[in-house]
Amino acid sequence: MSSFNIKKSLQQKRQRSFLTKDFDGFKSEMLKYAGLYYGDKIKDFTPGSVGSLLLDFVSHVGDVTSYYLDHQFTETNLETAVETKNLERLIRLAGVKIMGASPAFVEINFTLKIDAQRTSSGFVPLTVQLPIINSGTKCSSTTGTLFELLDDLDFSELDLDGNLLATYTTYSSDSDGNPTVFLVTRKGLCSSGTITEEKFTFGSSTSSFKTVSLSSGNVNEIIRVVDTDLNEYFEVESLSHDVVYKRVSNLGNDRRDVSDSLVTVPAPYRFITRSAVSNNITTIVFGSGLANTLDDDILPDPSEVSIPLFGDRKTFSSVSIDPNSILGSRSLGVTPVNTTVTIRYRYGGGLNNNVSSNTIKKVSTLSTKFSSGLSSSKVSLIRSSITVDNPNEALGGEDAPTIENLRAIALNFRNSQNRIVSKEDLIARSLIMPANFGRTFRLGIRENTVNPLSSLLYVVNRDKDGFLKTTPDVIKRNLATYINQFRLISDAVDILDAQIINLKLTYNVVLDSRVDRTSTLININNVLKNYLNIKNFQIDQPIMTGDILNLILNQDGVLSIDRYSFTTINGTIEERIYSNIFFNVTASTVRGVMSPPQGGIFEIKYPDSDIIGNAV
Repeated sequence: MSSFNIKKSLQQKRQRSFLTKDFDGFKSEMLKYAGLYYGDKIKDFTPGSVGSLLLDFVSHVGDVTSYYLDHQFTETNLETAVETKNLERLIRLAGVKIMGASPAFVEINFTLKIDAQRTSSGFVPLTVQLPIINSGTKCSSTTGTLFELLDDLDFSELDLDGNLLATYTTYSSDSDGNPTVFLVTRKGLCSSGTITEEKFTFGSSTSSFKTVSLSSGNVNEIIRVVDTDLNEYFEVESLSHDVVYKRVSNLGNDRRDVSDSLVTVPAPYRFITRSAVSNNITTIVFGSGLANTLDDDILPDPSEVSIPLFGDRKTFSSVSIDPNSILGSRSLGVTPVNTTVTIRYRYGGGLNNNVSSNTIKKVSTLSTKFSSGLSSSKVSLIRSSITVDNPNEALGGEDAPTIENLRAIALNFRNSQNRIVSKEDLIARSLIMPANFGRTFRLGIRENTVNPLSSLLYVVNRDKDGFLKTTPDVIKRNLATYINQFRLISDAVDILDAQIINLKLTYNVVLDSRVDRTSTLININNVLKNYLNIKNFQIDQPIMTGDILNLILNQDGVLSIDRYSFTTINGTIEERIYSNIFFNVTASTVRGVMSPPQGGIFEIKYPDSDIIGNAV
């Protein structure tokens, strides 16, 4: 007769919990579970016992497993991911291209001495002596920053009326007052950064999507990629794009209005670029197909990688299917095989590339082209006479965006679907303009009260010292060209300069007699400097005066605030240069909120001089 265990039949079943996450929770649950189901086997679970050891093992496994499950789930979300590699992957999936530092742009005046000649219309520079200064000519500033000429500068170029595009003034005259030598000047657009070349050799391997990493960081432009067979590789947004648009000079009669034309160029040889935030290194990814593959179809034929079941067949031999064989077509570009690829690119940039006006004075590398009939001595004389100068500041240089900056951009960008519909789309798209076109520091959007289909986009830049500056026209033109391809056909965007409002803050506080006045005022000023730092402000962002008061009152030793005031500061004061915009603080402050004018941004430019505290 079988025995009946009344203890087991009366034993209560314990409900299992699936909400436990940490070590202590698992150990508590396991202790109750072991006592209920194994209480008659193991009774000692005190610290140091074998039972406690088993509970610790199980709890540790549960704790670690729970942690990694939570971590993996967290790393799949752009908002909660913390690992840099995962964040970079999610940012790319959102459609945002990771960028390095952007270069500065400036128009440099190139001036040279040219002999005069008499014509029917008067004295003009001798045309045969006018050279072409080739792109790639480098100029350096007094701080050592190099700027490179982006396009050839032809001093003999004429407008549609037959006049020289270059300007000229008399340098020397003869005894009769007739000009003998002219100073001829043309402006050329230059960009900071350094151009270099790297060569990569590929063997006979036909593997798909080969990659190479460039040795220099902060690459902002791939200028040219060509192999030993002179096949040119073009950069595309996706390897599925087989056509690129190329700029060519417009030689038609309308070249005064439209200087360049766009032509479509087939791009069987193409690549994409990827950058990493951690080291700012750029990786180039080539295509997957072979150059000798004949593709008659736009898309690969699936029947080429399927089991042959056509016809009335009762049996068929074993078949191996390799889906990777589809990659052998040229639908995703061509991979380099048995060749050497030369990559020419520009790298560098940053906020320190924004040099002041009249600081670019030296020609570091000069490349010119003269008429073949000109003597070598005259060529040397003209080359030695070339001088350069920048009447305006170089602006547009910005440091590489941080991973948090890119995360914020991607959160707004991922829903845009490669077009601009909302204000968030416009901001996100403007912030990811390729680095080689320059970069703005802040952007702000307002509705256009005159045209409901138009938006007003305000922009502002920084100089090398971090002070706000008006965005150069070249960057605004680049931005307009870039966002134009993504806007809706019925929409319009007007790009305007933000108004820079320089403020001065003065306050009087009552301090506890037991604290040191000087150190307390220094502490208050430091807190206010951090709060009013330009990095914390956006265009159209107001200042909450209540926050200023709280910051002052929360400092140790401050009993009360006697008075405080914001005032506008303009012009030049003790060699400190401020904005010329006047701002009515009183009229613009309502219920403790001081709002800037439309498209305005506040700046405490010199906090050591513009934040003044007194103890009364």
